[in-house]
Amino acid sequence: MRLAVLLRTAMGYAPPLAIASVVILEGCTMPPSQAVQLQDGTVYFVEPPRLVEAATTYNEVNIWGATYYFTVSLPEKASEPLQQITINQREGVDNIRFDLKNSVAFEGTRSRKGQPIGLKDVVQNRQARTVSITFDPPVEPGKTITIGLKPLQNPSISGVYLFGVTAFPPGEKTHSQFLGFGRLQFYNYGRSFSPFW
Repeated sequence: MRLAVLLRTAMGYAPPLAIASVVILEGCTMPPSQAVQLQDGTVYFVEPPRLVEAATTYNEVNIWGATYYFTVSLPEKASEPLQQITINQREGVDNIRFDLKNSVAFEGTRSRKGQPIGLKDVVQNRQARTVSITFDPPVEPGKTITIGLKPLQNPSISGVYLFGVTAFPPGEKTHSQFLGFGRLQFYNYGRSFSPFW
């Protein structure tokens, strides 16, 4: 399966080196465009959400106070609202831990913030390296939303960190939709200090 990588340079108030990208899997099988619910009761998105951007406010290792933003667009033709997003760290040496109580979600993008979105639960499974965000109420089709996760600190080891993003519609039995990978790169710039003697 071929991977297409879209590099996006972070804009706005983020440092100029905060580079993010979205990796989209081509050739993925999408659910049938006419069906919202199968005979067995499984709920699908008619038109799946799309991962628009992943970005960090600070991309230096060991830095405190960063926020990782994941922007998702839910098309009008999705037919189902968006109930939950999971963000799974698939690549990167350090297992990043998050300050879950300071997680946020809002309409719009990180540079054009809109109304806040209620969060029912934000849970991290450290062993699976996954954060699950449940919206309350679910996000209606036709909206672009952004999730902000605050790491306790940036990883201590530089390199590329990939986060798989998956969307779920509401329902007891749902078909999840993998949206692609958010790619964050962290750098060890090193610091030179002038001696005072």
